[in-house]
Amino acid sequence: MLGGRPEGFLVAGNVVLDILVQPVSEVKWNGSVHVESISYQMGGNGSNTSYTLAMLGAPARLAAYLGNDRFGELTAEKLRQAGVETSFIRRLDAPTATSVVLVDPSGARAFLHQPGVSRLAFPEPIEFNDSFVGEATHFHLANPFSLPRMRRHAAETLRRAKDRGLTTSLDAAWDAMGEWGKVTDPCLSYIDLLFVNEDEARRLSGEAGPAAAARYFQSRGTGGVVVKTGAAGCLIFADGRESAVPAFPVECVDSTGAGDVFAGAYLAALWRGADDVEAGRQANAAGALAVEKLGAVTGVLGWEPMQDWIARHTC
Repeated sequence: MLGGRPEGFLVAGNVVLDILVQPVSEVKWNGSVHVESISYQMGGNGSNTSYTLAMLGAPARLAAYLGNDRFGELTAEKLRQAGVETSFIRRLDAPTATSVVLVDPSGARAFLHQPGVSRLAFPEPIEFNDSFVGEATHFHLANPFSLPRMRRHAAETLRRAKDRGLTTSLDAAWDAMGEWGKVTDPCLSYIDLLFVNEDEARRLSGEAGPAAAARYFQSRGTGGVVVKTGAAGCLIFADGRESAVPAFPVECVDSTGAGDVFAGAYLAALWRGADDVEAGRQANAAGALAVEKLGAVTGVLGWEPMQDWIARHTC
């Protein structure tokens, strides 16, 4: 799908501190609701994906923005401990992006989000110079919708990555501003691998089903398309084939960040030489482990422990 095994990964995206509150069945204005836990976790599309890549053994360098505050240092340290190369994370005098995540008993989420430094991030398209690229051969853009300035030049950033000889991927995620295809359509011809869920695929393409959505993206130049289908697993559209890869059934505690973990695991599996279907299987496993735990990356394991988990959960 990528035309070659990646040697290492550049990731660009947001970094967020998540404050998770669980379980929340109702909110009482002018009243109190008792909950079981309130915890601080690392979140953000760029940080979740790069963290997953590094935990699974793949070289990962993150370009992102953090505030000059304690929240920013906490998240940067967690990334460094996982093995993410963080020298291209910039610190600004603005609050680190923060989300309060209300998690109901089924694992569904509601977000209260302060963009903070994300509003200032990536004022210009990324420059793929020698110091940033290093030995990497793949660039992943994690949710341009979360970065107001990146929305305007995501396509130019991806074009520059392609001009540098990198393969590319984009994980669309949800567009709270409702611009959808206005942002992604100019990007499609520069994307080798597109990650979307079913709702995102429908809104970005205007097509009702995953197969029709994949045809829309690919007719505009996108290479492979991976559609995340939740509890059903994923659908992979590549090289003229559609492959359905079933999920691992688990109890969902919190689905925060599961899509980012999925994308990171898929790319890490390609780095290890997996084909598209095996990469989908590995990504489904990582996503299942993620939703079993409270927090975006709490359930992320190393490569070998994840293989042991897969072996125990494969009939």
